Amino acid sequence: MSQPIGPGFLKRSKRRWSPPPFNILENYSGSLPKGIERIVSDTQQNYSVYYTISGPGVDQHPIGLFSLNSKTGLLTVHKAIDREEFPSFKTDDPVIITIDIDDQNDNAPTFKDPLMFTVPERSAIGEVVGLVNATDRDLAGSLHTKIHFSLLSGQDLFGIHPETGVITTKTNTLDRETKDTHVVTVQIKDMAGADSGLSSQGQATIRLSDINDNPPTFNKTSYDASIQENDKDKLILRIPVKDKDLINTPNWVSKFVISKGNENGNFKIETDPKTNDGLLYVTKPLDYEKNKNVNLEIRAENQAKLSGTTAQWMSVPINVAVTDVDEGPEFTAPTVRYTVKENIANGTLIGTYSAVDPETKSSDGILYYKDSDPAGWINMDRTSGALRVANTIDRESHFVKNGMYNMTVKAVDSSSKTGSGTVIIVVEDMNDNMPTFPPGELILCEKEGEMGSVLLVAEDKDLSPYSAPFTFSIPSDSDGKWTVTRFNDTAATLQHVKELPTGMHEVPVLVKDLQGHGEVQTAMVRICECRGGVCLDKNRSAMFGGMGVLAMLLPLLLLLLLGEYLSSCPACRTVQETLDGRFAEDYSKAYGFEGVGSTAGSVGCCSDFGGDDNLEFLNALGPKFNTLADVCRKS
Repeated sequence: MSQPIGPGFLKRSKRRWSPPPFNILENYSGSLPKGIERIVSDTQQNYSVYYTISGPGVDQHPIGLFSLNSKTGLLTVHKAIDREEFPSFKTDDPVIITIDIDDQNDNAPTFKDPLMFTVPERSAIGEVVGLVNATDRDLAGSLHTKIHFSLLSGQDLFGIHPETGVITTKTNTLDRETKDTHVVTVQIKDMAGADSGLSSQGQATIRLSDINDNPPTFNKTSYDASIQENDKDKLILRIPVKDKDLINTPNWVSKFVISKGNENGNFKIETDPKTNDGLLYVTKPLDYEKNKNVNLEIRAENQAKLSGTTAQWMSVPINVAVTDVDEGPEFTAPTVRYTVKENIANGTLIGTYSAVDPETKSSDGILYYKDSDPAGWINMDRTSGALRVANTIDRESHFVKNGMYNMTVKAVDSSSKTGSGTVIIVVEDMNDNMPTFPPGELILCEKEGEMGSVLLVAEDKDLSPYSAPFTFSIPSDSDGKWTVTRFNDTAATLQHVKELPTGMHEVPVLVKDLQGHGEVQTAMVRICECRGGVCLDKNRSAMFGGMGVLAMLLPLLLLLLLGEYLSSCPACRTVQETLDGRFAEDYSKAYGFEGVGSTAGSVGCCSDFGGDDNLEFLNALGPKFNTLADVCRKS
C-alpha cells in the first residue's frame, strides 16, 4: 500500500501483522505453565526477530497470566482462568494477540427474586400463582444456561412450567381456613434439565389470600329477650357470631339485619366494633296492653358479599317479651283535631277529649286539666274532658299559625299518674274583616298641565273568598274632584280631575271585598311640589319661631350676665381665678343630663313652639331680657 509524500514520489507502508485469535478452556486443571501456540513471523527468514507483548494478562491486571518467549515466540499460560471473570484478552501493540476463554459449565443456576407468592383461596385450576426468575453465569445462549424448572414437592396442589417457571394451581379446593400457607420445593437445572446439568433448589412460600367463603354463624338456634313497656333507646340483647374468614377484614366484619318483626320500627341492631357481636336495641316504646310479645328474625351478613361458596346468610329467631308497667292514663289519641268557625259563640261545645287507664280501659276517676291554652279560648270540663269555647276565637290572631291553634291538656288518675295530649283547632275563616288602607299618607307630585295620580292599595285580613279581588269606587256624594280605576285585585289608581291646591287632601273611597263587604275608607293624599321624587312641602319646612331664636340667643346672654356679675363680685373673682388655674379642667367636663321641666320646651328640628309663645317668664330675669322677649314674639 502506498501513500503520496510529495510531488511525483510514493512511500510504501506495510500492513500491521497480527496472528489469529487463540482459545483456552477456562478452569484448566492440567500442569501449568502450559504452552498455547508459537507465534511465527515470515520476517525471521531474512532477519533476526525477537517477540514482545504487553497488555491485560501480561503486565496489566490480571498480571502474569500470559508470557511470550522473545526468541521462539511461544505463548504460554501460567494460571487457570475463570471465563465468568475474564471472558477474553487482547494485548497491546506492537503484536496484538486475542485470546478467547472457552466456557465450561461450572456455574449452577440461581434464583433472582425471593420465592414469595400469594393466590386467593378457592382459585380455579390453572390460576397463576407467580413466576420463578432464575439466572446462570455461564455463556448466554448455550446449553450451560438453558434452565429447566420443576417442583420437588407440592405437585398435588401446584405445577410449574418447565421452561417459563410460571407456577399455577392444580386444584380449586385450596382453603385458607384449613391451611393458609403452603411451602413447595422448586428445582432449577441447566443443560435443559439433563442429568449432567447443574441445579439449585429453593423453598417457595405460597400464601392463600382470604375470600368471603364463610358466612357468620350464630352460637344458638334462637334467643330470648325482655323489655319493660315504654322503655326506649335501651340495649336488650347481645348476639355473638363466629366467622372463619380473616379477622378485621370486610369478609369477617358482621352486618346485622332485622328481616322480620320490625314493621313498626321499634328496634334497631348494630355491630359491636370490638367483638363483632350484634347489639339489639329498643328505640321506640312498646305497649304491653297491645302486644305482650314481639317475634323478630335477625340475619347476619358481612360487609363483603359471599364468593366461592354455595352457603347463604344465616338467620335466627328472637322472642322479645314485653313486661307490664303501671302507667298513667292515655288519651284516645295522642293528637285530636277539631274544626271551628271563628267568632263562634262562647260556651259552644267543640268536642270531648277523654282518656282511659291502659290496664282497665276505664275513664273512672280521671280528671282533666289544660296544660297550655295561649289565648285562653277554650275551657275543659274537669271530669268529662269536654271542650267548650271560652272567649272569641279570631283566625286573624297571632296565636293562630297557618289557620291552626294548638293547646295541650293532661289527664290525671287517682294515683296522680298523668298522660298528655294535644288539641289542634282548625279555625275556619269568616268575613269579619273589611278591606282597609294601610296607615300613612300618599304623596302626589304635581306636574304643570297634568292631573296626577297615586296607587291606592287595600288590605284584608280574611282569606279567600272573603278577601280580594276588591272593588274601588268614589261615593256618589263626593265633590267630583277625584276618580278611581281598577289596577289589579288589591289596588286602584286614584286621580284628581280638577286643579287642586298643594297640601293634604282627604279622599273618601268605597272599598269592598269579593262578598261586597266593605265601607268608605279615607285616603290621605298630599299634593306637593317635588324635586327628584321628594316632596318639598312648604308648610312643613324648617322655620325658626320665637322660641327657636330664644333658644339660640339665651345661652349667649346668660354668659354676658355671668361676666358682669363676676366683675362686680370680689369673692366671685376668686372663684374665677381658681377656675382659670389648676382646677380649670373641672368645669370643662361634659355633662350628659339636661334636666327636666324647662319652660322653654323642646326645640328639636328647629320647629315652631307648639303652644302659645308665653314669654312672661323673661320679666323676672331683668330689663335686659324684656328686649329679647320683644324680638322673639311673632308679629
